[in-house]
Amino acid sequence: MSSEEYSMPENLTGLVIVASTRAARGVYEDKSGPIAVEWLRSRGFDTPDAVVIEDRDIVEYFNTLVTEGKKNGNLPTFILTSGGTGLNSDDQTVEAVRPHLDKEVPGIMHAFWMNGLKNVPAAVLSRGVAGVIDRTFVMTLPGSRGGVKDGVATLDPLVEHICRQMEDYHDH
Repeated sequence: MSSEEYSMPENLTGLVIVASTRAARGVYEDKSGPIAVEWLRSRGFDTPDAVVIEDRDIVEYFNTLVTEGKKNGNLPTFILTSGGTGLNSDDQTVEAVRPHLDKEVPGIMHAFWMNGLKNVPAAVLSRGVAGVIDRTFVMTLPGSRGGVKDGVATLDPLVEHICRQMEDYHDH
């Protein structure tokens, strides 16, 4: 089967986690999570609305998600996070995700930063990580709408290839 014959699986699931204390407390409405959710849905992922949690809760939330997901065999196919990737003292998303990664995919983050730099010099201040946990792809994105748009633009041409690799599909 050539890569042209590959079709995306029908059972794709996605999860978007927004780490934002102010959005979780209702100070403002999160507008970045819905961008990631809509992109996942447009690519065929069954994705609920974004989960919005306080920054301080991201480590515990992600630990529980991965532990329970591995135990029950129900980790999503794709997890995108938004927020908690900056330099503030409460930005902990990278620290929550990185210990769980079986493999990092630094090239995706490099492409993301290159996309962001085209419009926003401060894009390189976003600490981020992309990688896999078992058969789940994970990428941390900034909390800004522009950062999330840059992230999904980076992933868009890669999503099918990522899914192929997550299924151990070899086309070469």
